[in-house]
Amino acid sequence: MLVVFAVLFGGILTGRLLYGRRLSFVQPLITGIIWLLLFLLGLEAGSDPAVAGGLATLGATAFVLFAFSVAGSIFAAWGVGRWIGAGASSSRLPQQGTAADHPGPAADREPSESTWKALRGSLTIVAFFAVGCAAGFWADPDLTDSRVSSYVLYALMFCVGVTLGNDRTLVERVRQLDRRLALLPVATAVGTLGGALLATPFFGADSAVTSAADSLAVGAGFGYYSLSSIFIADLRGAELATVALLCNILRELFTLLAAPLVARWFGPLAAISIGGATTFDTTLPIITRAAGRPYAVVSIFHGCVMDFSVPFLVTFFCSL
Repeated sequence: MLVVFAVLFGGILTGRLLYGRRLSFVQPLITGIIWLLLFLLGLEAGSDPAVAGGLATLGATAFVLFAFSVAGSIFAAWGVGRWIGAGASSSRLPQQGTAADHPGPAADREPSESTWKALRGSLTIVAFFAVGCAAGFWADPDLTDSRVSSYVLYALMFCVGVTLGNDRTLVERVRQLDRRLALLPVATAVGTLGGALLATPFFGADSAVTSAADSLAVGAGFGYYSLSSIFIADLRGAELATVALLCNILRELFTLLAAPLVARWFGPLAAISIGGATTFDTTLPIITRAAGRPYAVVSIFHGCVMDFSVPFLVTFFCSL
């Protein structure tokens, strides 16, 4: 665990040292590493008879955790929105021009185009995992038991750290926010983890989720399906990692499809909260359309905080 965090902070330091340089190659490299890691996860899952023979059960477990986690985050974010008050939150949010000045990686795309691109990205992730599962049926057990995935994970964490350290607008965007909106990531975390905890009694002794710590570890992915499932695979095994992958993919897909309805029924902060860690990138355009452009900066800030919290919380709950 300490090695992973050391690599992450090493990446942040490297990003700061390279401040001002264009590192356009890092994001495609991260995407490629994620694909490789999901293939390796599928390879491990496919070679494990308990996982391969129980995908339907694992899917049902993932759906229950997803439903409770998202419901919890909606309730918590709705409460924060009620506390701040609609008038106060609108008057103190950055103006539309500010959001346009710092749109993040996906804010200026057409919603329909970006939604399809995000869905295509999720399907690509599923495809790599599925190919890995298929390959796992015939793979050499020595290959699936190797430490290759750990080293690839270190490479991913280093690259993620570089992108965080090299982001020259992140601090400025955070300073522009109404301070009370800093509670939104807290509400998302508390609501998600509370919902995951409430789901625990629904799982039997033969389930992949055998304890409250397992439920919390899955919930702590906050939609970041690739990274969270990889950590859980390394610390708890392929069976729980598969649940985490499916649960967090469902969360992202739900956000892409249901954000407008959630914003209408429960308020713009709830629409941001359901996206978890994805509100910085893949779900940002649909959230901007559903909640309004003044909430783009809130969405970016929320996604950054949740994104950064995933490795800490997942490894913490896996260590319990």
